[in-house]
Amino acid sequence: MSTDLPLHQRRREPVAAELAGIPWLGRLQPAERERAVAAIVVGDALPGDYVCRIGRPVTYWFGVVEGLLKMSSDNAEGVSMTFTGLPPGGWFGEGTAVKREPYRYNIQALRKSVVAGLPIDTFHWLLDHSIGFNRFVMNQLNERLGQFIAAREIDRLNNPDVRVARSLAALFNPVLYPGVGEILRITQQEMAYLVGLSRQRVNEALALLEAQGSIRVEYGGLRILDLQALRSSVFQNKKG
Repeated sequence: MSTDLPLHQRRREPVAAELAGIPWLGRLQPAERERAVAAIVVGDALPGDYVCRIGRPVTYWFGVVEGLLKMSSDNAEGVSMTFTGLPPGGWFGEGTAVKREPYRYNIQALRKSVVAGLPIDTFHWLLDHSIGFNRFVMNQLNERLGQFIAAREIDRLNNPDVRVARSLAALFNPVLYPGVGEILRITQQEMAYLVGLSRQRVNEALALLEAQGSIRVEYGGLRILDLQALRSSVFQNKKG
């Protein structure tokens, strides 16, 4: 792992295909888009790289172009708690960016990823000048609130199958992660990191979900077949 190598040392200009995967650019007027595109940078994160760290000042608003990140925090006992995964198309930290406050969480790459960053001053310029950008950020904040409420509920669940199902449903959120589509590129080990279970237990839960027709396990990822089933409490009466 290269957790000590700052990601900003690998920043570069985005290519056209990477810009095409940024969902909020299409909400901007031509002059706003031109200003944003000129400011956006991308970085090639390696597994273990930190994009954000607790206590560091906010300098960018970040988004995932490719790969998979996780958002986590450490409690007083030094135990890490994972809040959510961040798949392609997901932009995060808008609340921290709006308030210009230090990060209260860590964002770390689970695999080789491409991360885009919009400088904080450009972020605030767009808030001041772009109606489309404001609407996007408001939708993000509203959806994120629902996501974290759901995450707290998941934390209290003793049923591993429900934990895996709900966590998968969160990763397929079409508002927060429009780049995922119907297939999520994720390994069972990565899923285990996100839900706090062993890889073997995650494998059992995925097999159950597949048998019930909610997902299909494919090479290198998972295909969503019934998102509503993942969000429901279909396993509530089963033992973990």
